[in-house]
Amino acid sequence: MSSQEEDGTAEPGHNTAGPSTSSSTGDIITVTIGATVPTGFEHTAAEEVNEKIGVDARISKDRGRIYFPITTDKLFQVHLLRSVDNLFVVVEEYDHYQFKESKEETLMEMQQLASKLPWTNALEVWKLNGALKKKKGYRKGGNGTKVKPNSEAADAAVADTEQQELPLAASAAETPTKAESTADTETSTQDTEETGPEAKPIKFRVTCNRAGDKHSFSSNEAARDFGGAVQEFFLWKADMTKFDVEVLLNIHNEEVVIGIALTEESLHRRNISHFGPTTLRSTLCYGMLRLCKPQASDIILDPMCGTGAIPLEGAIEFNSSFYVAGDNNDMAVNRTVNNICHIQKRRAIKGSASGLPIDTVRWDLCNLPIRTGSVDIIITDMPFGKRMGSRKKNWDLYPSCLREMARVCTPGSGKAVLLTQDKKCLAKAISRMGGLWRKLHTVWVNVGGLHAGVYLLKRTGAVFGQTPEDVYESRGTVNAKGDEKGDKELS
Repeated sequence: MSSQEEDGTAEPGHNTAGPSTSSSTGDIITVTIGATVPTGFEHTAAEEVNEKIGVDARISKDRGRIYFPITTDKLFQVHLLRSVDNLFVVVEEYDHYQFKESKEETLMEMQQLASKLPWTNALEVWKLNGALKKKKGYRKGGNGTKVKPNSEAADAAVADTEQQELPLAASAAETPTKAESTADTETSTQDTEETGPEAKPIKFRVTCNRAGDKHSFSSNEAARDFGGAVQEFFLWKADMTKFDVEVLLNIHNEEVVIGIALTEESLHRRNISHFGPTTLRSTLCYGMLRLCKPQASDIILDPMCGTGAIPLEGAIEFNSSFYVAGDNNDMAVNRTVNNICHIQKRRAIKGSASGLPIDTVRWDLCNLPIRTGSVDIIITDMPFGKRMGSRKKNWDLYPSCLREMARVCTPGSGKAVLLTQDKKCLAKAISRMGGLWRKLHTVWVNVGGLHAGVYLLKRTGAVFGQTPEDVYESRGTVNAKGDEKGDKELS
């Protein structure tokens, strides 16, 4: 466990933690890995790290990041984590970096810092990581210029400003933080020493993610000056798009972390090939699924599946349950079917069993063709009333949704995990359906820059049809909602 939080009194050039300079025994090196995760699901990610790698993860003061130690012989395991967006190896970490008062002094100090950092172990891990990716057939080349479809681009962009998605050249939205605007001057660093025999000069870029209002410098200025010093130190070539190495300069108030990216493309896009207007990140879907703890043979329902991101993630990662994905929109159902086919083909090519425990249906959300009390878990992304649906329609839609979900869910043991940004509307709907649903827990998350909640509900033991909530609205009102759901295409 990396306890790098002690000694914040050290002067700026002094390591308060020494993550990647830690022990090296023979060929096995111990380093600290940093990971960006969906904001709000840091504890979920830390649990997964402990469960799959067997080490304790530290949650950063800066939301959306965790850190954990790993030895290089287990490096491949970090790529098996499902709750992390991006991975990087920590070069150096400062808990209380004493920034100078003037901008010029601070930037000069950053330039001097580049040559004092313990790069060796981090660069060794970067090289090893590159070899692992080649072996597994990952996409080669650090070009993050791949166009992100529709709102996925917007979502990822705003998420970057939230410091959730560090690496990757393609996050245009992080205003001062991405070094893209300072194209040529910004740089990134990677080890020449470790890659000496290579014929081609190493290309690199520096990306600065900064949060805090007490800094005298901008993110671009920090990336430019630090990157220039890195370039001078390693004699590498700066390239903002086709870089081999991406150096990360993460500044959150007084906390400064320098790292080297291990992922070229965020891991949250792993399952989806056909995107919709509101496609959820696979990492967020995983967090929602872990929240409801699927058990073997559970029937899990997503009644507003959109592109099928949630049930697809579940069918892959929690495959002892069975998933039913449905939507009232033809286009959404087609996208889900296409995404399932894409995953099945990919698995077949890799020699894995191509079948998935999932099926897709087109239906009316408020009149589901499912037997009463036959579903164990309902998990879905509700319409926020922004890109899909409207706030006004949600006031009618949410109570009807909750009632129909209560009908199909098993009394006493059934659960629902609902994501929405329309918190007021859902809270009112839950209170109206109080005889059928009880709220257990809420996780506050960032979804494309919107502050949303993931609500964990428990189905009460009340028999459907015998509570006042069952007749809250007339059937005519419920039917009117069938048309509203035409807008609703969620993931």
